[in-house]
Amino acid sequence: MDVLDIARWQFAITTVYHFFYVPLTIGLAPLVAIMQTAWVRTGNERWLKLTKFFGKLLLINFAIGVVTGIVQEFQFGMNWSEYSRFVGDVFGAPLAMEALAAFFVESTFLGLWIFGWDKLPKKIHLACIWAVAVATNLSAYFILAANSWMQHPVGAVFNPETGRAEMNDIWAVLTNNTLLAAFPHTITAAWLTAGTFVAGIAAWWMVREVRRGRKEVARDVYRPAVILGLVVMIVSGAGIAVSGDAQAKLMFQQQPMKMAAAEALCESSPNGAPFSILTLGNLANDCENVTHVLEIPGLTSFLADGSFSAPLPGIDEVQQQMEERYGDTDAAGNPIDYSPNLALTYWSFRLMIGLGAGSALLAVMALWLTRKGRVSDSTWLARVGLIAIPMPFLASSFGWIFTEAGRQPWVVVPNPTGIDQIRMLTENGVSLAQGAGVVFASMAIFTLVYTVLTVVWVRLIWRYMVEGAPETVHDDSPEARSDDDDTADRPLSFAY
Repeated sequence: MDVLDIARWQFAITTVYHFFYVPLTIGLAPLVAIMQTAWVRTGNERWLKLTKFFGKLLLINFAIGVVTGIVQEFQFGMNWSEYSRFVGDVFGAPLAMEALAAFFVESTFLGLWIFGWDKLPKKIHLACIWAVAVATNLSAYFILAANSWMQHPVGAVFNPETGRAEMNDIWAVLTNNTLLAAFPHTITAAWLTAGTFVAGIAAWWMVREVRRGRKEVARDVYRPAVILGLVVMIVSGAGIAVSGDAQAKLMFQQQPMKMAAAEALCESSPNGAPFSILTLGNLANDCENVTHVLEIPGLTSFLADGSFSAPLPGIDEVQQQMEERYGDTDAAGNPIDYSPNLALTYWSFRLMIGLGAGSALLAVMALWLTRKGRVSDSTWLARVGLIAIPMPFLASSFGWIFTEAGRQPWVVVPNPTGIDQIRMLTENGVSLAQGAGVVFASMAIFTLVYTVLTVVWVRLIWRYMVEGAPETVHDDSPEARSDDDDTADRPLSFAY
């Protein structure tokens, strides 16, 4: 393996590990804020118990997510210095905004929320967790702005003297139509992840409490959490479907090769392309001996154009078009294959959809078994609750893999409707200063560290999940203290 292959493997491993935690933080922060809001407004202690319970799980996830995300910044400057030199003027702006305008707010107010239970007025303390929830989603927006620019460059010009892309319209970068399609899809997927997480854990605890003879605890504490999670799952599921459809139609226009690869559509389809559920054969990039076994007629065309009979170009046709526009050989004279890894693109697209639908089974079972105020002792509900929890995590990960792997061999995809001079093949973005041995050693170390962190995450989440919501809670806010209470003089303390 050369430096390019190892650098790509390293970035893929660290990014997928990091993104595994991101959706839960994005989705769980507003859910914890909703729980605390319900407590502040109603005074019902069940919501304070749930806020403390899921707030602790949020903090564990947030900490691991921050640790695994730091490495991403260093890789841009070390393994991908040629890429950073080329696009740093544009790509660095939304990343700086994410750090200064989003992450600093997020981390600062999270600290106030952790330590301020007995120091801040109740409504100010509540505002802190809402600030965290808003900043977390704003952080996702800026990160997606940077990534969407790589998928569809806008708001920049190519300077032939410096050989660099230079930003001339920050507003265009922040309102990129690729970003406006990707953001709601990513956010609703994160909410589905968090909704499934809350509903799955609460359903497991509800069944456990009923079987322990504590039906009132199950009804009073855990059933409301199940219902909240189910509502979020239903709303976010609808949002995923709508935003995913819009994103697919836009992607067919901007990156036809990615979507042709997602369907393994090797030859053009003039009368409507079907959607294959199962494909057999060798999904090599020449598509030899590939057989679509199960198909839904016209569905791919509908996803692309809203018509079941819309013609779609295949991989061969798009390859020819790109060769004519961007050349058929690289700087070394080697032929360029503009199609991504078909097996990876094809199956990651289907695993994204299939695993995302896994939450539906939990939703159907829980809605039925908790109807009309009921609580359930069904062990199957408890099992499905736990099984469903990792499904949207994996779906989000495969969605990210599809997004990134599907644009290969480009690291910056050309924009054929505008500034297609701003483009870069992945092989041209890798650093020329790093040797293969150095990159491989760092990849091995990062993989080991990230694996250990994931094991720690699983053990911590499981440990505090099985503890359940606290049996007793009390209002520590300043307005709830009596005049002779001396707790106000205590130093700040970690509330968890």
